[in-house]
Formats: sequence, C-alpha cells, structure tokens
Amino acid sequence: MEISVVIPTRRRAAKLAACLASLAAQDMPRDRFEVLVGFDGPDPDAAARAGDAWRHAGGDPASLRLSQFDRVGYQAVRNLLLPEVRGRILLSTNDDVVADRSFVRTHAAAHAGRCAIVSGDSPWRVHQPDRLFDRMIRETSMVFFLDRMDDTDPARDWGFRHAWGLNMSTPTDAVRAVGGFVVLPGHYGYEDTELAHALAARFGAPVLFRPEARVEHDHRMEPEDYLQREYRLGFAAVGLALQRPDCARAIFNRDILSSDEIEYSRQFIAREHRGAAGALAAFATLADLPASTLDAPQGRALTTLLYQQHLPLKRWCWRRGLLDSFEGRACDPARALQSIAAPPPPARDADRHRRRSA
Repeated sequence: MEISVVIPTRRRAAKLAACLASLAAQDMPRDRFEVLVGFDGPDPDAAARAGDAWRHAGGDPASLRLSQFDRVGYQAVRNLLLPEVRGRILLSTNDDVVADRSFVRTHAAAHAGRCAIVSGDSPWRVHQPDRLFDRMIRETSMVFFLDRMDDTDPARDWGFRHAWGLNMSTPTDAVRAVGGFVVLPGHYGYEDTELAHALAARFGAPVLFRPEARVEHDHRMEPEDYLQREYRLGFAAVGLALQRPDCARAIFNRDILSSDEIEYSRQFIAREHRGAAGALAAFATLADLPASTLDAPQGRALTTLLYQQHLPLKRWCWRRGLLDSFEGRACDPARALQSIAAPPPPARDADRHRRRSA
C-alpha cells in the first residue's frame, strides 16, 4: 500500500460524504491507496452515509475503513487510526474538503526522495453571498499562510509552521517514530504544527509546498467562529508548552508560561478590555458587507488595514484562552466572547497604586 488518507470527523455527515466521493474518484490506482475515517464519538448514521457516498462514487469497499471511537478529539482520533495505517505515506486531511482528482497521486509522487512533509494547496470555497469577511479569510493570513506561499521553487523548505492537517503528508514510519500527534487540552490546535516540528528535528524533514496537491476547503467561518478558534489556540498553547516546550518556544519565540509572560497576559486582558469590546462590534460587521467592497482601486490597501486592525482583538482572545488554561478554568470560548461585552474586572491593588502614582 503506497498511501493512506486519514480523516477525523464529527457530526458533519454531508461534508464527509462529499469528501469521500471526491476521494473515490481519484486518478490513482485503487490498490495503491486507502482511506481511514475515524468518528470522534459514535455516529452510525454518518458512517452509513459515508459508505454509501464512497460506493456510489465508484470507490472500492475494501479501500475504505470507518472506525467509531469515543469522544476524544481530533488529535487523539488521528492517533487511534495510526496503528491501522498500511500505507508507506500518511496523508492527513479534513472531512470538509473536496479533493481534486490528482490529489492523492500528487502527494504520493512528492515522496520519491528523502523524508519530507508535503503541504498542498487548500483554497477556501466561495459561498454566496460572498462577504468581506469571507474574502479576508481567503486572501490574508488570518487562518493559514497560503496567501504568502507564492514561491515557485519546489525545493524551498517553508518551515514547520506551513504544514496543516487538512492537507499534509509524510512517511508513516516517521510519524510513528516521533510518537504520532500530540494531544492537547481543549482537543484542538497545534498537533499538525508540532508533528512537522518533530519531524524536522528528528529527520531534518523539510516542508515542501505542492500547490497541485489541491483540495477545496468547504468551511465557511463566521466572525464569532474565528475568535473562538483563537481562544482555543490560546488554551491549547499551555499544553503545548508543557508537553513540547521546544516546539512552543519555536512557535512563540518566548516562554509563554514564564511568570512575566503570564502577568503580561493578565494586564493585557484588563488593559485592552474596553478596546476589545469596541473592536468586537466593528469586526462582526465584516460579515455584513459584500466582498466587492474590496474591489475598489484601494482594495488591497483596505484589506491590509482591516487585517492589521483586527489583530489586537485576535490577541485578546488568544491570551484569554491562555489564561483560562493556565489558571485551571474550563475551555469555554463562548463565555470568553461574552466576557468582552461585560464590564471590565476591577483593577488589582498594584494597578491602582501605579495609576495613583502616575
């Protein structure tokens, strides 16, 4: 078996069916690849629908395996599937992608040389009505860095931060050698980045970009979803720093759990609370404006301006997640966003003293 496609999924039966239909139609010989789907929480109806979609699209029943697990999170699901992988190459993707016909073959061909991490292109699907917020997600680095990956040199090593679980592949033995995917608090974030970091450290594996290994990412975000994602990343960052401190330092360029850093986060949350509240209302309006707003002659400059203006709010959410995790609170992104609209907490005694002294 040359390559195994690994997909964690939870409660997205229609998207998973579309994903599997696209994988069943690949132009790679059927006996050279397999697809493993892990359900994060039992979902027999979704599994039945997935099997039907695979067969109706011409997929070989022997090449699809559907595994039901307890609710453990996508990170752990990938690890639970790892012992079942038969392919020489492990190709990680999401349940909400639709793959080009050459997707699997392109990933397999990219591993003809030394150990490498292959990152493919994953453009966002354009939904209607197309909104300014959607276009910001597509055309900036709000979520991924694909807007910056325009170098045509196939040998360029993009670095471990440019490998994402929705479209990346690497030798299976190498994944097993570094212990698989890290499992972090909140069950979300950094497992793909940490894997790429571990493979680079252990094997000198570069991240190679192959834009022809393409999937369409069918995931429409709302502003609230985006900010909750940032909170979850902040929450998971504590676990990353505890379990994989070298990786965390490489990502953040500092010790995010140092006493100075934690105190800075506390002060940032309090100091920037009012600004975050005002920014939140403005940020939400980006989903009310048409994407064509950016078609003006100054559209590129406006895109850059809007991107830069949203960063303090993004950082507020990330630091709120970091503090909640560090201080032992539950992962609750909805509560965190609600707290932005609430009155700011009273200043601590030291802060009051500093203000009086000033």
